[in-house]
Amino acid sequence: MKAKGKFDTLVSQDTPVLVDFYADWCGPCQAMAPVLKEVAQHYEGKVKIIKIDVDKNQPIAQRFGVRSIPALILFKGGNVLWQQAGMITVRDLSNKLAAAV
Repeated sequence: MKAKGKFDTLVSQDTPVLVDFYADWCGPCQAMAPVLKEVAQHYEGKVKIIKIDVDKNQPIAQRFGVRSIPALILFKGGNVLWQQAGMITVRDLSNKLAAAV
């Protein structure tokens, strides 16, 4: 299955899907890793978190207007519920996810 088809299938679920657009060379992206890990543990089974490397998946990043990273986009049923570029705290991200669950 092509990346676009697989991505569309993942974000079209009824379970909310948080997509982390990142790059390995990005310092702020690396700093977000512990935030995402903590949130993933708290929302296990309620929210799926996937990572998209923008260097390897440029068409998907371009499709959603990702111009700076890290960028987070929350999907539910294929629809974008929320998106943000840049760093976010565990508390603020948890509040965004709680509204979607």
